[in-house]
Amino acid sequence: MAILFDSDINWESCLQFGTRQFFKEKTTIYQQGTMGDGFYYIHKGLVKVTTTTPIGKERLLNIAIPRQLLGVQAMDRQPHFTTATAVNESILYYFSCEHFQTLIKAQPSILNMFIKTVIHKMHILADKIYLDTLTPEQQLSAILLNICYEFKKYEIPLTQQDLTKCTGLTRITLYKILKQWKEEEIIEMNGKKFLIKKPGELKKLLGKVLI
Repeated sequence: MAILFDSDINWESCLQFGTRQFFKEKTTIYQQGTMGDGFYYIHKGLVKVTTTTPIGKERLLNIAIPRQLLGVQAMDRQPHFTTATAVNESILYYFSCEHFQTLIKAQPSILNMFIKTVIHKMHILADKIYLDTLTPEQQLSAILLNICYEFKKYEIPLTQQDLTKCTGLTRITLYKILKQWKEEEIIEMNGKKFLIKKPGELKKLLGKVLI
């Protein structure tokens, strides 16, 4: 099973310390190479996280969904090494480094959760080269497992259309993969959600542990 971490943080009570921001579809939230000075909490919408290789090729690293954090790896006021783009209309809360200090005082458990998030983001980036060699089935497995890890559950609020927009896979390719997984009872699709019934099978497809 994917490794999940628990959190008793009530983020709704923390939003008062952040700045509410709206992003239209395909809007860049932060760009690779720009300086970081805070992080984001996703309140609504989907965000894809990518990195650009030295030859200028874009690689998808992760799909971030509501209740997840973005940009935490640049909290040391160093350049972002990824780019975050809104997949659809999204609402995020921005927390500066100063806000972070206030959050820790209000809810000390945030620090532990924050550290684990940073470590996980680094693991995702470290696996970028490996991900470049994966088949479409393996790429989709890695993305879904990464979402499960951060969302702390195996029910993912994504539609097939969302996955098409984020992964870059064609609708036909994605449909075939999901159809096969459904027949094998690896996943269950219910309207706007995916239920990962057999996460162990997705990890087997990868051939190594990514998360």
